[in-house]
Amino acid sequence: MDQPKIERVLRLMMLLTANNRYTIEELSEKLETSPRTIYRYIDTFKDAGFYVTKTGPYFRLDKKSKYFKDISQLIHFTEEEAYILNSAIESIDPTNAIKQNLKAKLASVYDYKMLAECVVKGQNARNVNSIIEAIEEKKQIILKDYTSAHSRNVTDRLVEPLSFTTNYIQVWAYEISSGKNKLFKLSRIGSVEVLENGWEFENEHKEGLMDIFRINSFEQIPIKLKLGLRAASLLVEEYPLGEKYLTPYPDDPYHFILDINICGYEGVGRFVIGLLDDIEIIEGEGLKEFLKERVKLADLK
Repeated sequence: MDQPKIERVLRLMMLLTANNRYTIEELSEKLETSPRTIYRYIDTFKDAGFYVTKTGPYFRLDKKSKYFKDISQLIHFTEEEAYILNSAIESIDPTNAIKQNLKAKLASVYDYKMLAECVVKGQNARNVNSIIEAIEEKKQIILKDYTSAHSRNVTDRLVEPLSFTTNYIQVWAYEISSGKNKLFKLSRIGSVEVLENGWEFENEHKEGLMDIFRINSFEQIPIKLKLGLRAASLLVEEYPLGEKYLTPYPDDPYHFILDINICGYEGVGRFVIGLLDDIEIIEGEGLKEFLKERVKLADLK
């Protein structure tokens, strides 16, 4: 396989494990190749031992596939962090040897446990290593003395852990009592007990999505906003991935369109409320209702 094909296959692998979902047509457009070729690459993944899932028109590479690990998770960069870092590296003179060394190091795959020890310390490190062990061996665990963010109740939670968010802040896990996939914050866990019981609900395991405003959910909501220069600049500063979804407003150099799918109204709502005079909601009735309720609550206080 020649270099352009290898690069295309690797890019396809990243797209099929990203937070966003893509159809075959969207994948072929992004990779500038035919849908037939995309199907052929997907067959190649299957032949190599990867699990490929299909939900409606969307294809995904299952992260539980044998030999497979999400590189972005292993080196602990979110898509947003990787975008910033890549932009910084690319700004270095192309003849600079340091630039090539940095790119080579970023491409390396590091040991999961070694990174955990570098990122977290103390009790959290012990809990993380226990959860890593459970994920690798597909074991159930008990999150002992877990403090709920809403009720502040302290209880034990029986779960099947799936994966960590960046820098081991939270862990995705299937909670057996509720039958739901949830995020559990590591700082709220007292201790972790790894059980002998293997996973019983693997078919129910599902990691959520994350939007540019860092909100998680399992569904996405389309919105379209018109942003002024100030709002567009602040968006890129605070949420760098937003730059990918900004397009110039037709025949108007002072405004931009943000056309994007979000996971909830809380993140984008906070952003819009701070810039009400510089943002217009073009599409998103749910967002309008959310903002009206927030403004009412503010008036009552």
